[in-house]
Amino acid sequence: MELSFEQAFIEVWRQALVENAKTVLLGSERYAVRRTPKRGLRQVDFVFEGKEIRGLEQNPQTKSRWAQLARSGKKVMQFLSEGRYVANVVDGKVTLYGR
Repeated sequence: MELSFEQAFIEVWRQALVENAKTVLLGSERYAVRRTPKRGLRQVDFVFEGKEIRGLEQNPQTKSRWAQLARSGKKVMQFLSEGRYVANVVDGKVTLYGR
């Protein structure tokens, strides 16, 4: 079964933040879940449909509304590609940017 972008984002979010997995499995590929050096936020670099994408746990210490959700206990992951935010997932719901 082929995953859509939205399904791939949800899978990465679920495995990294909900299940606390050390690796994320997308199709037949495995991607390591690492921690950022400064804040210890979880991050996953993966390739989907030829695009390099980074999933990054939301830093709850910033002023954004996504950080406010993270502070309230929700699990928030931002997704970046080519230096731009392309989507985020909050509690299993995807918000796509610029589409």
